Amino acid sequence: MPDRSLPVVAGDSPARPVRAIRPEALEVCLAGLPEAQAGWLRATGFAAEPNEMLLLPGEGGIAGAVLGLGADRSPFAFGELANKLPAETAWRIEPGDFDSADATLGFLLGAYRYDRLKPAKRAPATLAVSGQHRALSEAAAVWMVRDLVNAPANLLGPAELADAAVALGTSHGATPFRVEGEALAAAYPTIATVGRGSERAPVVAGFTWRGSAATEASPLVSLCGKGVCFDSGGYDLKPSAGMLRMKKDMGGAANVLGIARILMEADLPIRLAVRLGCVENSISGRAMRPLDVVRTRRGLNVEIGNTDAEGRLVLCDLLAEASDEHPDLLLDCATLTGAARVAVGPDLPALFATDDDWAAQLLKHGLARHDPMWRLPLWDGYDPWLDSPVADLNNISSRPFAGAIVAALFMRRFLAAGTAWVHIDLYAWNDTARPGRPEGGEAQTIRSVCSAIIDKLVVMRADRNMLVT
Repeated sequence: MPDRSLPVVAGDSPARPVRAIRPEALEVCLAGLPEAQAGWLRATGFAAEPNEMLLLPGEGGIAGAVLGLGADRSPFAFGELANKLPAETAWRIEPGDFDSADATLGFLLGAYRYDRLKPAKRAPATLAVSGQHRALSEAAAVWMVRDLVNAPANLLGPAELADAAVALGTSHGATPFRVEGEALAAAYPTIATVGRGSERAPVVAGFTWRGSAATEASPLVSLCGKGVCFDSGGYDLKPSAGMLRMKKDMGGAANVLGIARILMEADLPIRLAVRLGCVENSISGRAMRPLDVVRTRRGLNVEIGNTDAEGRLVLCDLLAEASDEHPDLLLDCATLTGAARVAVGPDLPALFATDDDWAAQLLKHGLARHDPMWRLPLWDGYDPWLDSPVADLNNISSRPFAGAIVAALFMRRFLAAGTAWVHIDLYAWNDTARPGRPEGGEAQTIRSVCSAIIDKLVVMRADRNMLVT
């Protein structure tokens, strides 16, 4: 899937100004405008409310624009600009009472449309940008994630998702890999089991990467993603309504690629390992059945209590392999449970962690970057709910409660002792359009995760080294 260009031009390109204003600063702004423009704003009743935008007249037609911010401090305060400003015109956002990187990011997030199969009704406006490497990198990563999640399942199967991972790694100087066939069945038996029912064979793909200043002693960040390109539920078949959006069940893998892209483009002094389980959960004579027993990479036998609880099976072998490398952080993303959506809704990914410090960092950066998540407990009291009479454990609980917690407890069983592990159960979708967040596939937590990694593994480590020297 080829990358797409963001609607940006160089900062010194000809561009009209946009003034973004808060209500308390409106009178000061009006006083600094030409009399005709100030009069126009007063006559129209412009009050600098959120997403309120007006074009300013000038001798040549449109001289500029004003945008109301209200009290919104998030990037999404700028999320409607690209579509409200005249199509294919260039604009620059004048400095003001806001973070300039957030303004750039919000503009570009709002400019996104999935137009690979049907042209957009209109082209977005273009933004003149100087610098802003972080905002541009994050916006490009979000666009990539959204494109992957929005792609129809017949066009993005396991092989195509694996191709996307390999292409991303290759384009950033990483060492890619892909495992298929008998080698996959030997190394990742649970992924092979989930994918057995589909004519489209499962693939494990990913890459390893090292920043230009990294060494063998540099921190290792390991990322694992659930890449179920379509989930029918298997023999425990989903109802049609539940199956409708299951092309997005690879959203965890897509978000992992978004995180990896930002980290690599920042050229951090870290080592990075990325693994995706790319698979389709289908029904056939070869598909796994309820009460089958599968032996995992870790050597544990798992009874299949429900074939629709396949995401944890996709991840458990990846987590076992990754944790054996003793990473400084092992993080997985997955559209894992409907129970997480019941608990915290679509906008708050559920966070589970074996390390309190990592959890605190992620929650802090989630709030600071307006890319939040909410921590749920790895409650040991529920761990016996996974007991099986015929195997080491079942892939579902014996009770109809705490589904997201139990799924996380299942995956915890496969970690090497002492692993700093974070599991993010996310939705990867916008049910309705909002400023900066079009309906459809969505990147969630990728900005906050990258900020936390930079803070904890790069900034903090650099500070400690300075103290030692």
